[in-house]
Amino acid sequence: MENVATRYFYAGKMGAGKSTHSLQLAKELKAVHISEDEWLAALYPDQISNFEEYLKLASRIKPLLSKHIQQILTAGTDVVLDFPANTRQQREWFKQLFDHAQAKHQLIYIDADNEVCLEQIKHRRIEQPARAKFDTEAMFQHVTQYFEAPQPQEGFLIKTIRKESH
Repeated sequence: MENVATRYFYAGKMGAGKSTHSLQLAKELKAVHISEDEWLAALYPDQISNFEEYLKLASRIKPLLSKHIQQILTAGTDVVLDFPANTRQQREWFKQLFDHAQAKHQLIYIDADNEVCLEQIKHRRIEQPARAKFDTEAMFQHVTQYFEAPQPQEGFLIKTIRKESH
């Protein structure tokens, strides 16, 4: 029987709404939801105070989770990955996952204006005070300089959701 599981993953600037959308999608599809932020918080509590520490620690969990994600997909269960696919380099990990698991995929690109992202980050700091130290306008500006919107030639099935300020 052909594997029908699909892996969903996200690209979008910091604060675009990737985590919120991923939770909603996982609930709607009755899929397994795996959040990078949750794993990082559990494995490395209070150890991420800057972007470089995030990159270092995030790179450690991907090999740990790769086999686990592939097993879930191979079992025929959809997986919604709340991990950033915000650069070509980050998207290579996702490409390896679906190549190994031979699962279907969908890259959901939340294309949000900077104003929308900054407003959502402001609300997130209030709703999640533990993130206030990291979720700042300065961090948004720093991270956004590396953002690379996904392109069709990368070989992903891309669904774009556009968010504009009103």
